[in-house]
Amino acid sequence: MLVFFKATNDSIIKRSLVRTIRKRQATFLGHVMRRGKLEHLVTTGKFEGKRSRGRQREKIMDGLATWLGPGKVSDILAAVKDRDLWRDMIANAYKQGT
Repeated sequence: MLVFFKATNDSIIKRSLVRTIRKRQATFLGHVMRRGKLEHLVTTGKFEGKRSRGRQREKIMDGLATWLGPGKVSDILAAVKDRDLWRDMIANAYKQGT
């Protein structure tokens, strides 16, 4: 028995928007990580001091790690250094969707 799901325009636009956001986050992350200045510290979250109360916010790195596929954040940071590998990872993740 075949079951067809009705896809609304809103769901398609939302998926497309999420994919575009993730792709732009990944390209920005590659740019920042290769530069290695203050933005590098901000995105990796290596600051001293107390943590704020309440639920922790989702980090950009954690979201990209799930989007780019199985792997650790440290593997992703190592892949950023090789620009061709990083571009291939982003392209493959973008083709697969969210």
